[in-house]
Amino acid sequence: MSGSQSSKVFMFDNSDPEMQRAYETARATFRYFWREIAWERRRIIPALSLACVKMPFSDGAADPGTQDASQVEQMWVGEIDFDGRVVSGALLNSPNWLKTVQVGDAVRRPLNEITDWMYAINGDVYGAYTVNLMRSRMNSQERESHDGAWGLNFGDPQKIRVAPEPKKSGGLMKALFGGRGGATDPEHPMSAAMGPPLKDQLAKDPSMLHSKDDRGWTLLHHQALAGSLATVEILLECGADPNAATDDGTTPVQLAEALGWDKVVALLARKGAR
Repeated sequence: MSGSQSSKVFMFDNSDPEMQRAYETARATFRYFWREIAWERRRIIPALSLACVKMPFSDGAADPGTQDASQVEQMWVGEIDFDGRVVSGALLNSPNWLKTVQVGDAVRRPLNEITDWMYAINGDVYGAYTVNLMRSRMNSQERESHDGAWGLNFGDPQKIRVAPEPKKSGGLMKALFGGRGGATDPEHPMSAAMGPPLKDQLAKDPSMLHSKDDRGWTLLHHQALAGSLATVEILLECGADPNAATDDGTTPVQLAEALGWDKVVALLARKGAR
């Protein structure tokens, strides 16, 4: 996708039930996108070749969701940040007809207004619910042309990848990842692997437990929002405050609740989080 050019336009009825379901599923699974972004920020060698979120934009009403397809452009946003409520970033597309936004603009939307997300590792795409719905309505030649323009492997449009599958082996890997979905969400491998070195770091520098960034977030806030159960547990064991508040008064348990990380919420609650 070139930010200097207008993107190809795909028109559809905004009341299309399948498209509405794609929007809803993208919002419901956004936590997996954010978890990968959170760990990407800690990687020495980047793994993601692409990470973006789709949002609706309009020149008219403040709420693009109230406009019909002829008045709204669905565009991709990169450099994503998320504070537990609002998704923000920089517009990657040049609008085809809108006049009030342009490529590179800083934009933001509440999580319940985003319409899709995707990231790519080694050329394989994860997420892309609306993209795959459109791909499912293309013939094989159109899909090949579409995928070639992106230069990515979107895979089977009926089998959307949400997160990389763990390597198929028993023992440790099975114990780390368990099943998929709900209360058995697999732990991110970086969270599990980070345990021993994190303990060592905290022993050498306990101030890490309480230091805050420019928004008043502690390491526990960041790990709670990313759903990192193993690292949250270590932070709490080492003395992190489960009720530490950010500058706007948000606690770690509220951040975990925002994305439905139930096991992290339960752990924090056992430690007296409110």
